[in-house]
Amino acid sequence: MRILDLIAWLMFFTAGFSYLNHRFLKLPTSIGLMAIAMVFSLGLIALGELQWIPGLEESARTLLQSIDFNQLVLHGILGALLFAGSLHINLEDLAKQKWIIALLATVGLVLSTIIIGGLMYFVLGWLGIGIPFIYCLLFGTLISPTDPIAVLAILKTVGVPKELETKIAGESLFNDGVAVVIFVVILDIATGHNEPTVGSIAVLFLVEAVGGALFGLATGYGAYRLLKTVDNYQVEVLITLALVFAGYAAAEAMHISAPIAAVAAGLLIGNHGRTLAMSEKTIERIDQFWELIDEILNGVLFVLLGFELLILTFDLSSFKAGLIAIPVVLLARFSGVSVPIWLRKFKREFSPNAIKVLTWGGLRGGISVALALSLPPSPQRELILMMTYVVVVFSILVQGLTIGKLVQRGIKI
Repeated sequence: MRILDLIAWLMFFTAGFSYLNHRFLKLPTSIGLMAIAMVFSLGLIALGELQWIPGLEESARTLLQSIDFNQLVLHGILGALLFAGSLHINLEDLAKQKWIIALLATVGLVLSTIIIGGLMYFVLGWLGIGIPFIYCLLFGTLISPTDPIAVLAILKTVGVPKELETKIAGESLFNDGVAVVIFVVILDIATGHNEPTVGSIAVLFLVEAVGGALFGLATGYGAYRLLKTVDNYQVEVLITLALVFAGYAAAEAMHISAPIAAVAAGLLIGNHGRTLAMSEKTIERIDQFWELIDEILNGVLFVLLGFELLILTFDLSSFKAGLIAIPVVLLARFSGVSVPIWLRKFKREFSPNAIKVLTWGGLRGGISVALALSLPPSPQRELILMMTYVVVVFSILVQGLTIGKLVQRGIKI
């Protein structure tokens, strides 16, 4: 299928589902789009089983399989979504939370990975689905990071306190870069491609994470200097577009963390660029432009998440494993939040409800699915993909719909 035809269909479904959600369901846009896409997918599967419209389900599945979800998300739209999300985060607010965010994105992530890997190893053995422990760790790695796309999309609609928003958004913007590094290391071990040492892992992390941050700040500063020399919002919008897409591609070519580079560039442009290099008119236009890009790409992503149901290989045992994985992931998230807060409680006070809200507000989304889909063919791939999808669906539909009510009860952090 031609790329133009593919884009046309995606835009058609995203616009149609957006209308249905806005007109009838009135759910937060990302949740509504995913829910409608899932119902639509289930309808296609039912029609295929009943043979009422022969070939319809197969055509839809063929269309979906022509989309490389991993390539689209991790190497395509992720940079734009991260830039758009970080563009509106205040550096002063982020600096106040820097240590807890750093601990959540590192210590919390590693702890969550180990807990999920260990518990799921025993759960799967109990279910009679024995898989090597390293693949359980792999599942723990890809499901542990909170997805900045899902998190930021939900936070926009629930009116959370600013301090809480900074914690959750800040963690989600940075922990995916850490998770990808850990994921690559464990995948290399699982597939036998590499036997990394502690030293090589540390070097890889420093190159990826620190290199990505420095590169993002450097390219962001270059764009900032260009923005400062012109006062034409059309040109300035194009400069930010080049910064996002060319910068992301360059970071990937240099084998440093492109997501962290996009976040660093967005923070610099959203703070210093906004206050020192842009007129009021330019700020308004750039904000409107990136908000629109954010809405469009988010819409397409959550529709695709709903459509992924069509290409899953349904197996009752795998589905049961996915259901059991939900409380396991929540328990691991609870632990991954509790330890960093305990480490920081000697320096500052936290609300008694901090752990509860951060645990429930840690949503999983497209990045976890994209990582699962990037796994090479193996007997474990379909199991991990099913478990990942079940956890992501629960996270977005259940946690996403209820986090606002949790916050509205007056819980502050």
